[in-house]
Order: sequence, then C-alpha cells, then structure tokens
Amino acid sequence: MTSFTDSAATALHLIFSLDSMLMAIVARSLWVSVCACAVACALGLVLGAALGVLRFSGRAALLALLNTFLAVPSVVVGLVVYLLLSRGGPLGFLGWLFSFKAMVLAQALLVLPVVMALTRQVVEDAQGLHGEQLQSLGAGALLRSLLLAWDERHALLTVVLAAFGRAISEVGAVMIVGGNIDGFTRVMTTAIALETSKGDLPLALGLGLVLLLVVLLLNVLVALLRRWREQGSFAVQLGLSR
Repeated sequence: MTSFTDSAATALHLIFSLDSMLMAIVARSLWVSVCACAVACALGLVLGAALGVLRFSGRAALLALLNTFLAVPSVVVGLVVYLLLSRGGPLGFLGWLFSFKAMVLAQALLVLPVVMALTRQVVEDAQGLHGEQLQSLGAGALLRSLLLAWDERHALLTVVLAAFGRAISEVGAVMIVGGNIDGFTRVMTTAIALETSKGDLPLALGLGLVLLLVVLLLNVLVALLRRWREQGSFAVQLGLSR
C-alpha cells in the first residue's frame, strides 16, 4: 500500500509541477491523435455519408466488411502498416517507418472504419426521416448526403470525439510502427507500457491519470453535445407547435 501511495503522490507531483518529460509525451500523444483524426475524418465523414445514402449492388457485403474492420486489433493494423512502410514494402521509399508520420498513418487507418461506420448509421437514419422529401425536391444522392450530414452535424461531432478517444487510447499500432523512441515517437500509451516494465511507476501512473482525464473530458463533451442537440430539437418542436 505504501508503494502505491508513494507512486500516486509522486505522479500527482509530476502532473502539477508540469514535468517536462511528462508534458512532452502528452503533447506528442495529443498531436499524433489530432492529426490522425483529421485525416480519418476528412475521408470517413464523406465516405460514410455517401454510404448512408447510396444504394448499389454489393452494399451489404461492403457494410459487413466495414463492420469487420471495427473489430480488427490495433496490433494487426500496426503490422500491416509496418509491412507497407518497411524497406522491402511498397511504401518503403517514403522512409516513414519509426517516425511521427508512420504513427499518424497507423492511427488514421485504425480510426477510419469507426468514423465511416458511425457516420453511415447517422446519415442513414436521417435518410429514413427526410430522404424522400429531399428526393422529391430534386436533390441527387450526393446533395442529399451533404444536406443530411450538415443537418446531423451535432451527432457527427460526437463521432469525431469518439474517433479521437479511440486514437489516443490505442497502443499496439503506434508501438509497432513508431518504435517507442524516447523524445521522438513515445506517446502516453507506449510510455505507460515501457515505464511499467522498467519499474518507473510514478511516471507511468502520472501518464495514466492524464490519459484518464483526457478520456473523461471527451465523454463530458459528448454528453454536452447530446444535451445541446436534444434541447435544440425540443426548441424546434416547441416553435412548430406554436
């Protein structure tokens, strides 16, 4: 118990004193996840919205494949990216392996199916409510997907936050492709694993507490967005009833 108490006290001291090593790891983690989410959302929101509206042969098989990718372990994604970026791989000429760019790519590929699947569900639900009306007004599939996505923008913000939470809490892929190099590719999750194995429990615990705080803030933001959306819908309904 004393060991835990001492580790917790030291961890809190590292956090509140803004320890340079801890802050550098936290900042790197946030930046990697932000960049990965930006890439994944730029593709995933568009593709997911289109998939929610379009109907074509093989769509059911594509959705089944997309849902399968949701359950792919992060270490498998890391292995695939490692093989692509390795010296003998098709993208080896880029020289990205064990770099910031490799970690962003791995996290983006890991998060992309999440963004696509959740966006597709949100837009498809909106399509069931308003799709026929938009179609009767002459809106094509592309325009409908854009209009429905904009109408559901608050729900899609929660998708973005969920994607960021998935990215920042991931460990396997970034450890494989980043190499967990001190000062360059070490992020919160990989540092926690390394420092725990080394016995540096205060730093590992401090990083763990910061990670928990980040996830907590994301959940609070999601809850606030949901409440804001529900209040907005209630206000619209109240205005229509008057």
